[in-house]
Amino acid sequence: MARGSTRPTSRDVAQAAGVSQAAVSLVLGDKWRGRVSEVTAERVREAARELGYRPNLAARNLRLGRTRTVLLVVPALTTEFFAGVYTGAARVAAEHGFGVVLYPSPEGVGPARDPFASAQAALDGVLASSMAADALTAIRGDQLPLVMLDSDPSGSLGAATVNLDIADGVRQVADHLLGLGHRHFLHLAADIPSWTFEVRARELAARVGAAAGTSLRTAPAPISIDGALAAAEAALSAPGPRPTAVVCDDDKLAAGVYKALRRLGLRVPDDVSVTGLDDLALATALDPELTTVRLDAELFGERGMRALLAVLEGRTPDGGDIPVELVVRASTAPPNAS
Repeated sequence: MARGSTRPTSRDVAQAAGVSQAAVSLVLGDKWRGRVSEVTAERVREAARELGYRPNLAARNLRLGRTRTVLLVVPALTTEFFAGVYTGAARVAAEHGFGVVLYPSPEGVGPARDPFASAQAALDGVLASSMAADALTAIRGDQLPLVMLDSDPSGSLGAATVNLDIADGVRQVADHLLGLGHRHFLHLAADIPSWTFEVRARELAARVGAAAGTSLRTAPAPISIDGALAAAEAALSAPGPRPTAVVCDDDKLAAGVYKALRRLGLRVPDDVSVTGLDDLALATALDPELTTVRLDAELFGERGMRALLAVLEGRTPDGGDIPVELVVRASTAPPNAS
């Protein structure tokens, strides 16, 4: 196409790829699976890239009756983390004329009631946390353009995944505690069958296991302060050498550990060091303040929304996990020599 000519159309893409305009619409609308072959879909995407084709979103919305609305599916809103994810997603969506509907899945996981008579009729796409993935089937969100957050890239339901580098965060925690001299660990693990928590358990076991003379116990707990209190008290009272460091999957779990240690007459960090993960406001409300891993929830939401916009426009989203940062505070110290 000559430089300076009118913008390429879907007809131009169809001609370049040797397919129908209907096939172009299916592929660039991410509705091609089961209708056209993967080879054909890639040929359409390649033709669109070479021509510099971008869908006319305004015209498409008028034609298809789209609402320019995205659904953000998250676990039940028990911490401010997912509020941050929403804030970041909504900011980017607003810049592109989209709105975001927040949909917390009851109890954090499991099926949820359809918030619309037909989600497909009312939505352009879905952003969903892996912890709330089971809600997608109930709302038929898995049949819409979908970007998964905090999900296994190799087994994702979505057209793209956006992840925080949780594995590196756990490695930073383990290296910090090992560097202080800790060798006996308790992992207070979130009792939720989710990829993100499997990653935490795997990375911690690998890092601790690679050091000489270490031990690692695991105690599952629901993500609640009371649940963590009960699980930690039982684990810390069990026979055998007491762990000198407790690694928690979440800051709320760490708050429960603080209470368990106090009941057992133990002090943080003099007797037991404690770490969290999230860096919620709770982390600095605890005394002593909690060593934890800071996750940038708003950036997470922004990146998720940018990925979904790319999928809606037939582009490949940016890759790479979002870096995380260990924040060392007063809840960790070398183990007590006694």
